[in-house]
Amino acid sequence: MMKYIFAALMLLFSSLSAHAGGIDKLKEFIASTKSAQADFIQVVLDQNGKRIQSASGTMQFVRPGKFRWTYQKPYEQLIVGDGAKFWLYDADLNQVTVRKLDAALGSSPAALLSGSNEIERGFTLKESGTQDGLDWLRATPKAQDSSFSGILMAFNAQAELVIMELNDQFGHKTVLRFSGLKRNPQLSPSLFKFVPPKGADVLSE
Repeated sequence: MMKYIFAALMLLFSSLSAHAGGIDKLKEFIASTKSAQADFIQVVLDQNGKRIQSASGTMQFVRPGKFRWTYQKPYEQLIVGDGAKFWLYDADLNQVTVRKLDAALGSSPAALLSGSNEIERGFTLKESGTQDGLDWLRATPKAQDSSFSGILMAFNAQAELVIMELNDQFGHKTVLRFSGLKRNPQLSPSLFKFVPPKGADVLSE
């Protein structure tokens, strides 16, 4: 599941007014944000809403197609997109999984947020109202083979992404909460390069 969740994700800001809806804020972010970094907390819930997994870490991305998600607790895991390949490194197993980036992203949240500006080519967007001062939208993948049935995103008044909820085909929900989000920081190109550690098992898919 982790390889699809990584993306979670990369996200968002803009200078839109507080009256803009979630779709407007998403589109403005995609158009105006070339890079970002943030801390995140990730929780996975089962069909009954019971927590089955939790993690935290940091993420950075540079559009299009470059990202780095570092999971620090409770286990060490690193996910890197270098623009051509997708790398997933599990420190405990000393194992690396590598795939072509396009095949790994598909209709995932990463494709939605770190890809091109043509958001609605792969997703149907729908406003989901305002709750607790946050504007929500739902992105539904058009591809039949997507791992997700729907993605909910919530933006605050400053058009910063605060929450992502990813619903998969098995009834599981992954909730990502972002904090300390920075738009368009200068990020070192080395962050988006990955060399398998010596002795690691490398699996190609």
